[in-house]
Amino acid sequence: MRTPSVRAALAGPGAASPAPSPPPAPSALRGALPAPALRRLATARPRLALALAWLCALTCAALDVWCVAVAGPDATGLRLLPVAAACALLVPLAVLRPRAALAVLLAVSFTTVVRADSAMKSLPGPVPSPGTQAWQLACVHGAGCALLLCVIAHRSPAVWTLGAGLVSFAVQLGAATYYRPGSLPVTGAFLALVTVTAGVLGRAARERRAHAEALRAAATERAVVDERLRIARELHDMVAHSIGVIAIQAGVGRRVLTSRPEEARSALAAVEEHSRETLAGLRRVLGALRGTDTDPGPAPALAGLPALLARTHAAGLRAELVREGRRALPGDVDSAAYRIVQEALTNVLRHSTAGVCQVRLAFGPQALRVEITDAGPARKAGQAVGFGLAGMRERAALLGGELRAGPRPEGGFEVVARLPVEVGRE
Repeated sequence: MRTPSVRAALAGPGAASPAPSPPPAPSALRGALPAPALRRLATARPRLALALAWLCALTCAALDVWCVAVAGPDATGLRLLPVAAACALLVPLAVLRPRAALAVLLAVSFTTVVRADSAMKSLPGPVPSPGTQAWQLACVHGAGCALLLCVIAHRSPAVWTLGAGLVSFAVQLGAATYYRPGSLPVTGAFLALVTVTAGVLGRAARERRAHAEALRAAATERAVVDERLRIARELHDMVAHSIGVIAIQAGVGRRVLTSRPEEARSALAAVEEHSRETLAGLRRVLGALRGTDTDPGPAPALAGLPALLARTHAAGLRAELVREGRRALPGDVDSAAYRIVQEALTNVLRHSTAGVCQVRLAFGPQALRVEITDAGPARKAGQAVGFGLAGMRERAALLGGELRAGPRPEGGFEVVARLPVEVGRE
C-alpha cells in the first residue's frame, strides 16, 4: 500500500489536491505541550497562550521570592518544598520559549540565593550553617536550569546552546560565591560538568531526531522511486508487447490488403483485439493510480503463457514451450517470470528475423530458471537500446535473482533468468 506522501509525489501537479490543512503554528510553538488543552490553545490562539505562559512564569518568580522571604532563615529541607513546587509554573513558558524560561529561572535563583544569604547574615550571634538554605535553593533551581538547557540544546542551534550554557554557568557560579565562597573551584567544576552534560544530552537528542527525519525522508524518496519504476515496468511490459504485435499485424494487413483480403481482415481484427486489450490495461493502471479502481484485475502469471504464445504466433513468431517439472510458485515470482517471457518474445518480434523461438521453464527446488532463445542472425547485446532488458533485470534483482541476455555462440539471442522460489535459502 502506498503511503500518502508517495501517492502525492506520484500524482504530479495535475492531480486533484486534498483539502487545505490549517496553517501550522509558529516555530516557537513546535514540540509537545504539557496538556491537550494548552496544545489546542497554542495552535488556535498563540498570543493568548504565550501571554498565559508569561503570567505563569512571573507568578512562579513572585511565589519563590515570597516563600523565601516569609519562611525566614530556618526554612531548609522539606520546608523548601513550596519553592520547588512553584517552579512547575515555568513549564508552559519552557515549552513555548525555553530560553526566556531559563532567563527567568536564573534571575529567580540568583535573587533567592542572595535573599537567603542576607537573611542569614542579619541574624544576631553565630550561625551554625550559614549557607545551607542558599545551597539548597541553588540545588533546586540548578536542576531546573539543567533541564531547560537540555531543552534548548534539543530545539535550538548550537550557537544558542553555547550562549545559554555560558550564561547559566556564569550566573550559578556567581550565586555560589554567596553560599560556597571557600570552595569555588570544586563548585565551578561541578557546575561545568552539569552544564556540559545537559548540553550534550540535548544535542544528542536533536541529532537523533534529525537522523530519524532524514531516514524517513530517504525512505519516502525510495518508495517514490520504487513505485515509479514499478509503474514504468508494468506500462512497458503491457504496452510494448501489444504495440509490437499491432505494428506487425498492421504491416501484414497493409501488404496483403489488395492481394489477399481475407488475411488483411484477420490482421486488422488482431489489431483491434490487441488495441482493446491494451486500452483496458491502461485504464486499469490509471484507475489504480487515481484510487478509483479498487479491482485492478489479476496479476499476469505463467498460466497465461498459452494465450501469450498464441498471440505471438498470430504475429508471425512460433514459440515452443518446454516445461521441466512443475511446482507452485509465489505470486511475485509467477508474475515476474511471465513478464520476462513476454518482454523477451517482444524483443524477438521487434529485433530478430527468427520465425521460431523456444521458451524453457525449469522448476528447481530452490529457483525457477527461465530461458528464451531464438536462432535468428547473431546480433550484439546492446543493439536494441531501450528499457526492456533493464526492466527484466530489475524484476529479477527485486526477487534476489539474476538475469543475463546476449548473443549465443551458435547464433541467435538468449535471455536466461534465475528467480529464487524460496527467499530464505538464497
